[in-house]
Amino acid sequence: MRQRIRTSHLRTSAAFVAAAAIAAAVPALAAPSAYAEEGAADLVISELPKTSPKPGDVYDENVVITNKGTAAADGITFRVRLTRGLDFPAQVPGCTYTTVEDKVRQALCEIDEVIEPGASIETPVRFKALPTALMEAVQYGTSATGEAPGEGYDDSHRRLTLTADSSADLAAVGEDTEALAGDRQSITVRLRNDGPGWIQNQESDDQTALMVRIPKGTTASVVPKACSPFGIDGPSGPGGTPGKPTYVCVPDDNTLDVGEEVPFTFTLDIGKDTKTTTGEVKATSVYDIHPAFDKNPANDKAAIRIAIPTDYEPDPTPSEGSSGGSGTGGNGSSGGNDPSGQSTGGSGGTGGSSTGGSGTGSVDGNLASTGSDGTPLIAGSAAAAAALGAGLFLAVRRRRAAGAETG
Repeated sequence: MRQRIRTSHLRTSAAFVAAAAIAAAVPALAAPSAYAEEGAADLVISELPKTSPKPGDVYDENVVITNKGTAAADGITFRVRLTRGLDFPAQVPGCTYTTVEDKVRQALCEIDEVIEPGASIETPVRFKALPTALMEAVQYGTSATGEAPGEGYDDSHRRLTLTADSSADLAAVGEDTEALAGDRQSITVRLRNDGPGWIQNQESDDQTALMVRIPKGTTASVVPKACSPFGIDGPSGPGGTPGKPTYVCVPDDNTLDVGEEVPFTFTLDIGKDTKTTTGEVKATSVYDIHPAFDKNPANDKAAIRIAIPTDYEPDPTPSEGSSGGSGTGGNGSSGGNDPSGQSTGGSGGTGGSSTGGSGTGSVDGNLASTGSDGTPLIAGSAAAAAALGAGLFLAVRRRRAAGAETG
């Protein structure tokens, strides 16, 4: 047998008087609705007034439950559900409080009242706005016969959407990496919520998203399922479709909690003739509309930058006084010197190699010691290891294109 509570737990004595007055004042509501079954109750719930509470505010309003059917409703199961930025200010005896899917807070209360055809009662709906409140929804009501409501909405079970007097700061996070022309490189871009409000659009499908513009000279070959091609004013294909210039990426469940950062990883094929290139990420919505709750546009955009080496340029010709060896010292060997200063251990040949020349070519941005996917890079066609003190350093250079003699 279900537990019931008297409505005195849910409202004051004055509310009882108001309920009786309403019942007497609305005899016209006694007519059954067109959908009421003969000999059945048909409960209708009034709508809650709109609100835009500040975090910390308590909302306290009554709804009217009217029986427009032809039979009495003997006891009512009344349910209230609140999205995660809202909570109940206090627990009422006789109500059961739980947290259901998607962090929704629920109160299920049994009202021990008989509502005759044409009669009405009142019951309160109370909630408070939490510090994280922003875009919220309140579900409230019963079923037409007074049993527990289902999952849809109708005249007996309603839904109120509201926007708290608060904000949330979306931030786009880009990527700065290095790669080689003709190679493949992964990039990870992110969408972050710096709060104070959590984010989930309760009123439309224009959910928060990250716009990703692929750098020129590259092709997106592997795309996250959460990222759809973007057309003129919205998504234009299924998520994960490769080869498009622009994508719009959405978080799981269209939800961003405060402090949450959602990553999206793409794999890019880099053209053989591609030079250092850039793309862009932007915090926006699925239809590329700037969210009204975001009051700080300064961090809405960020760059995707891929530094790629330029064409190789040979070393300049060594000149007198350069740090490189010259004369009869051979190809840079360190042969011993006699007291007269003559080289005694150098190998044959003339014109030693300069130790200060650069043979790796220029890079717009430093090329890291690893390339795409962590593969070690060798910038030239020859490498030598030399001991210096107790340490061992790897010197990598390209052979001079001018045809330096090796002896």
